[in-house]
Amino acid sequence: MRVYYRQKQGRDKERNRTMEKIIIRNTLINFYNETSATHNYIVAFNYKGNIIAVVTTNVELFNTGVKLDKASKGQGYSIRFKPNNSEKVALMSGKSFVLCSTEMFNTLVAESKYNKGEIVEKLVTEYFGQTWTKDNVPYTVDGDITVDGVKYQIKFEKATFINEGQMIRMRG
Repeated sequence: MRVYYRQKQGRDKERNRTMEKIIIRNTLINFYNETSATHNYIVAFNYKGNIIAVVTTNVELFNTGVKLDKASKGQGYSIRFKPNNSEKVALMSGKSFVLCSTEMFNTLVAESKYNKGEIVEKLVTEYFGQTWTKDNVPYTVDGDITVDGVKYQIKFEKATFINEGQMIRMRG
């Protein structure tokens, strides 16, 4: 009887932690969507030796490939773009295109002062025939690129959308 009770207690605690994480994830996603300047995305990821870019909307994206993760530096949890292989395949069923090979991408990153996300922004911007310049415009103000009058946020694998610390600061 005691062993069963302890096992049940353990399952209940795990169930409560799972529910808590679902609530945190949904809260972060809802806040991000409420404050974002756009709900259109171009996401990129490594798949079978290529960097693939996919044009998608927030509904498709947040249902496929966005995970709750620990944020760095004591900022609580964050939501990140971390699709697994089956989620990558599902995302590619929409509008997708190859940006470059993984080998070329790694060379660009190694030879640049920019991080992987910034290199992806540059490649996507140039793919659409525009000139890329590094900026620090918040997601609440504008997209990373505008194509045919549509604003898009650009995200690469493991990119953070928002964390609990940012959300608390923004709420004031």
